[in-house]
Amino acid sequence: MTDLVIRALTEADAHLFNSLADPGLVGRALMGVEYRTRASGGDYLPEWTYVALRDGKVVARAAFWGSPQDTEPLNLNWFDFADGEHDAAVTLLREAPFDVEYELILPSDWRERPEAHTAAQARISAAAAAGKRPLVERLRYTWNPQCGLPARPGRLEFREEHDEAALLDALCRIHSDTLDAHAQRAKEQGGAEQAAREELEYIQWCPEAWPQLAFTPQGELVGLHLPCRIPSGFAAGFIGVVPEQRGHGYAYDLLVESTHFLSERGAERIVAATDVGNFPMAANFAKAGYPVVQMRIDLV
Repeated sequence: MTDLVIRALTEADAHLFNSLADPGLVGRALMGVEYRTRASGGDYLPEWTYVALRDGKVVARAAFWGSPQDTEPLNLNWFDFADGEHDAAVTLLREAPFDVEYELILPSDWRERPEAHTAAQARISAAAAAGKRPLVERLRYTWNPQCGLPARPGRLEFREEHDEAALLDALCRIHSDTLDAHAQRAKEQGGAEQAAREELEYIQWCPEAWPQLAFTPQGELVGLHLPCRIPSGFAAGFIGVVPEQRGHGYAYDLLVESTHFLSERGAERIVAATDVGNFPMAANFAKAGYPVVQMRIDLV
């Protein structure tokens, strides 16, 4: 085989990215997203997009993503390769200069769909060979008004809070005992405070965020929820209950409040996610009328 060339695209040749066919079984194409640079009204920067070329033909590609205010990519969310080019894809990921999380979007029934399962496993295998490992599989939800607005339970009082110290304290308490795989990974690296600080960074990263602390009528802290706007639209970005208040179903109350808060601000679509293994939170999403629309595997 001829030598492989790994390089970033430029605005002038960004069209090369779309020269590799994608059947839309998994990944961003599954969501109906087309690769376009920001200059063309899309989500990507050509200098954050790398391709593997053989005889001038794209045989593997990797598009890293970040919001317009980010100076470095936040994740890799488009990665695929031509048949028989597994090794080229591995080389591409190894030589690309960004070591970030890989988010692989999947249909909700991807394990039962042979073609989608094969496509997913090919990407996971190549990413693993390049040094990444699966961290967690997540359920992705989308609520719209047709799902119905769940009634507020009325058990808690909510206060919008933007003081960094107050938010950090609440997040430290929440993450002192957590089922969330990303928070667990952060705790392994730097304890509950690191997990809390990463969550606080996410709040500050959102283009708009209205973090709210929740309290019992007696003034005891219950938890925190995050109605927010992310680059793709409105989101229920975080739901967390402090350990001593668990067992009362309060996470449902927080999710309902996020839904009402965003709906009252005109949201026609609210996205959310939780880990597959977080059965209590998955049950809360189902109860609140949030259907599962996709899955996602995060590799780190």
